[in-house]
Amino acid sequence: METAEIRLTVLFEDPFWVGLFERVCNGRYSVCKITFGAEPKDFAVYEYILSRWDTLEFSPALDCPPPDTRRVNPKRRQRLLQKQAGAGIGTKAQQALKLQQEQAKTDRKIRCRQRKEDEAARKFRIREEKRRDKHRGH
Repeated sequence: METAEIRLTVLFEDPFWVGLFERVCNGRYSVCKITFGAEPKDFAVYEYILSRWDTLEFSPALDCPPPDTRRVNPKRRQRLLQKQAGAGIGTKAQQALKLQQEQAKTDRKIRCRQRKEDEAARKFRIREEKRRDKHRGH
């Protein structure tokens, strides 16, 4: 059976408000970061989730240990939730985002290199064509 847990954290990263989607699916952790701009209202976040959920680009999945499922004292749970709310982005999320950034960086370098090679080949063809035209006396 496939299980999935999704969590959205909205936080302020100067100068924009950012949403951090964290997804744990079958023991694999991935994250997606979106920028809202101005402080989003609850209905705007809900509308964003409904309209653009399928276009979110999550980072490559990382292994995640299974959560501890034993019953926790309510006061302890409250302390843990307050601590978690103050922490913002967790280290797993940072690692996943960094991995996503690295992949985007390598993809961008590959595209840029290919574009430069294509442009150099095009200029070479033009130069060769001009040289042949001069040789023919045109």
